[in-house]
Amino acid sequence: MSDSGSGAQYFWCIRHHRVETDADVCPARYVLGPYTSAADAEQALERVRERNETWEAEDARWAGEER
Repeated sequence: MSDSGSGAQYFWCIRHHRVETDADVCPARYVLGPYTSAADAEQALERVRERNETWEAEDARWAGEER
């Protein structure tokens, strides 16, 4: 069964550590997304980590610090 093409949205719930759909999604304060596939939602925390590292490095360069 494929996620693509269904028009459904997927979320990563940081409270339950699972993928949720618009049919059973927790309140917004507990979820990341929406994503177009369950696989993308499962990778949400990794994407957050990668983006935070990038932004921290950019901030350090902006402040004149080397990382």
